[in-house]
Amino acid sequence: MSEKKKTFEERLIRLEEIVKTVEGKTLPLEEAMKLYQEGKDLANELAEELRQAKLKLEENGKPVEEEIADI
Repeated sequence: MSEKKKTFEERLIRLEEIVKTVEGKTLPLEEAMKLYQEGKDLANELAEELRQAKLKLEENGKPVEEEIADI
């Protein structure tokens, strides 16, 4: 059975949990490395998803930064 892809928000929450765990306590090296890699992968996925969303918005007009400034 394939695992359903988590939403952006669910993955962001998981990334925040990883950061809190790594910052909050001393971990065995193996566990710290595993969490670091998971966090790095999540951060890359989220950054790419945001980049794609920004490109879609910009296809419809002016740059996103200008849209936000107009609000």
